Amino acid sequence: MSTLESLIDRYARGPSVLAYAVEGLAEAHAQARPGPGVWSISELAAHLADSDMVASDRMKRVIAEDDPILLPYDETAWINRLAAHEAPIADSVAIFAANRRWTERILRNCSEADFARAGRHAEQGRITLAELLVVYVNHLDHHLRYLYTKRANLGTSLQPRYSYPTA
Repeated sequence: MSTLESLIDRYARGPSVLAYAVEGLAEAHAQARPGPGVWSISELAAHLADSDMVASDRMKRVIAEDDPILLPYDETAWINRLAAHEAPIADSVAIFAANRRWTERILRNCSEADFARAGRHAEQGRITLAELLVVYVNHLDHHLRYLYTKRANLGTSLQPRYSYPTA
């Protein structure tokens, strides 16, 4: 299996890992803001859904357009101004899952040359499709670490699972 195939497989595992991570949370626990970080688990799930849609847009632009500009966004403003505290976790997970399935299909149809295509992020500079994929696979796992710690701080811990194989 190639490195790219392995990355796409990790990307595709994301929805099941996120669904597992939020499984069985009571609304009070989803809305609570235990450390680490300032977001609730509900807000964190909304951020993952929003961020993943931005990621997909960026990856599709890199695949379809020549040297596209990839705009940054203020994730904290999105949480605060887009009422993320009201977003049901089930909806965030469903959006995340549907978006990942849609984008996985696109990624699996890309050639190796497509993964070398690049766009220009307005703040970070040149970034290839392969690099974007790595960023967003790792982005989920990064936030899952916070989510599992928040669950433990709420007394609702479960054995952590990530997109990478742990066995």
